[in-house]
Amino acid sequence: MIISASRRTDIPAFYFDWFCRRLKAGYVDVVNPFNRKQVSRISLKPDFVDCIVFWTKDPAPMLKGLDNLKDYNYYVQVSLTPYGNDVETNLRDKTDIIITVQELSKRLGRERVVWRYDPILLNESYTIEGHLEWFKNTLESLAPCVERCVISFIDLYAKAKKNTQGLNLYELSEEEMSELAAGMSDIAKGSGVVLQTCSEAIDLEKYGIGHGACIDGELVEHIVGRKLNISRAKTQRPLCSCVESFDIGQYDTCIHGCRYCYANASLERARQGFDNHNPNSSVITGNVLGDENITVHEG
Repeated sequence: MIISASRRTDIPAFYFDWFCRRLKAGYVDVVNPFNRKQVSRISLKPDFVDCIVFWTKDPAPMLKGLDNLKDYNYYVQVSLTPYGNDVETNLRDKTDIIITVQELSKRLGRERVVWRYDPILLNESYTIEGHLEWFKNTLESLAPCVERCVISFIDLYAKAKKNTQGLNLYELSEEEMSELAAGMSDIAKGSGVVLQTCSEAIDLEKYGIGHGACIDGELVEHIVGRKLNISRAKTQRPLCSCVESFDIGQYDTCIHGCRYCYANASLERARQGFDNHNPNSSVITGNVLGDENITVHEG
């Protein structure tokens, strides 16, 4: 069983203490976002968990708690982009986050830290030239720390369109995607870092950029050290190459304030979810009340 922690929120940045308590408890509860009385109880016992895949924009809080993960296989995906607080409202300085990623890689090794350059967006402030310059400078710092960089281009879903009003964003054309891909590929040559796309229809193979996956079956099996009985995820987007996993996060609980985020209706809603967090609860926000229908998953 693979645990995703999480597409829906940033557990390493905001809820890592809670997560470690759930490891000790041996399970976590996940509330159906459409029906609070439907709860999945997911085992976190080492015997049932093959691998944990973490997603974060700032892994600093998890650094001091890595010893809690000693009985588990895992890797960490860190989203690191050039945007300032006009787009990623509450993130600390990217230079400091890069230093944190370097420290994380020293502890875990290059193969277990994945850099996500995601999403790539364009407007008057964030241009193709600006992206390539920032990618070049950041790659110089991260090449010794990661083996791969996963890129994707912004999809302006309804929530994102609403929350990014005033930024004058637009979805990239294939020509713009290709120009960025060609530039990033040239920069990455000789760095030892493999570039991949995430859930993209465009074929960038001629630039040496293949289709990748966030919940990557091959990487999971490499880290675990054996073949697993895993299949492609059926509930993700059609272009997604991820394998099946149990996501233990909850929407409207991440307070980074990234204006393009699909997991929050609004920053205000996310703050409400964050304020309702109980580190001793079995769920990220709120509590299990006792009237739920609980389905147990143990692999």
